[in-house]
Parts: sequence; structure tokens; C-alpha cells
Amino acid sequence: MNKSTGKALVGLIVGAAVGVAAGILFAPKKGEETRKELRKKADELSKDVTSKVSEKMDEMKKVVQEMADDAKTKFKKVDQA
Repeated sequence: MNKSTGKALVGLIVGAAVGVAAGILFAPKKGEETRKELRKKADELSKDVTSKVSEKMDEMKKVVQEMADDAKTKFKKVDQA
């Protein structure tokens, strides 16, 4: 994942969180209902973020493993020469 992709992902997550919070806070509901809805939305957002971060970590692990395998192969070729 390059820097611009990471920044875009963070920006998207922050923007979504701010939008959800603003929408809930300005909705004409009782305080208790608003707090429950905020907790629910925060939990959903947290699960979504955790899922996306886990997915990106898995992708990064694959890339790192491929790079390590490539480096080992190249090292063996140099060592045998």
C-alpha cells in the first residue's frame, strides 16, 4: 500500500465518521436515543475499520513475503556464482 492509498483510506474513514456523527447529533431525537445510535454507529465503524486494516495488513504480508522470497532466490544465485 503506497502513501497516497493509505492517506485516502484514512481520509475516507475520518470523513465517514465525521459525517455520521454530525448527522446523528443534528437529528431531532432525545439524548438517550442519540447516544445509543452514536454507540451503535461507532461500533459499526470500528468493525469496518478493523476489517479494512486487517485486509490491508494481509496484503502487505503477502508483498513482504514475496519480496523476501525474491531476495532469497537472488542471494542463492549470487552465492552459487
